[in-house]
Amino acid sequence: MAENQAQTPQSEKVIALSASLLEPFQGHPFRVASGEEMEQLKESIREYGVLSPLLVRPRGDGRYEIVSGHRRKAACEALGITELPVLVRDMTDDEAVILMVDSNIQREHILPSEKAFAYKMKMEAITHQGKTTSRQVGKKSWSVEQVSQNSNDSQRQVHRYIRLTHLIPSILQMVDEYQIAFNPAVEISYLTEEHQRMLKEEMDACQATPSLTQSRTLKQMSQSGTLTREYLHHLLTEEKPNQRQKFFLNQEDVQRYFPKHYTPQQMQQVILHLLHTWQHKRGYNKDTQER
Repeated sequence: MAENQAQTPQSEKVIALSASLLEPFQGHPFRVASGEEMEQLKESIREYGVLSPLLVRPRGDGRYEIVSGHRRKAACEALGITELPVLVRDMTDDEAVILMVDSNIQREHILPSEKAFAYKMKMEAITHQGKTTSRQVGKKSWSVEQVSQNSNDSQRQVHRYIRLTHLIPSILQMVDEYQIAFNPAVEISYLTEEHQRMLKEEMDACQATPSLTQSRTLKQMSQSGTLTREYLHHLLTEEKPNQRQKFFLNQEDVQRYFPKHYTPQQMQQVILHLLHTWQHKRGYNKDTQER
């Protein structure tokens, strides 16, 4: 928020507005989830008030659209606070999308689907602004380059996240719940919708998911039109090398690191998320060292 304030024209002022006049950003890809982070935010607001004003833009009907500050509004509503400090700024749709994504994309806990649709929205806004026409490179390449700015992801990783928006919702949910790894999910995104639905049904029936190598094979078969349900069943029921040895964690060993109300499934999701983040950082550091 400090960056936003630093760019604030002198004519702009922070004013107090009723929470009832504030509307969520249309198509906002980031969820306002309850949990420990929200409890910490509520405690901070309870003790110190709203330290950073919400950034909004006028809708033209006496109401305002939130560009940055959805979680602060939710926390205030939970605390019974009905009047919020806001900074009103006139912005085009594209400017608002870019600022909305940039102000949220570096949050510590973001679901893959949130990143995927946020990056897609930003790329479409940048492309719509016409900024690609002045560069001597492909429009798509330059858009992805700009989308990766103000984020911790490389251009290649941004493109891979955007691919996730081509997944059917039920498979994308499996990615969010770490039931399917990120890399296989990117390959699966190239399957037709019909083949994705077939795959989801077979995954549910076999209680198995394809490996990265298998996902690449499915991509090729789907694109060539040779993928069948029978092959999907055969592929998902064959033994994978990484399934021959299973690794278990004792719940008692990890319970002390979590709030008492966390279920085993919630703990598993957090552990897998942390491992995914660790893997991504190791890959980023490796790429940096190789350069």
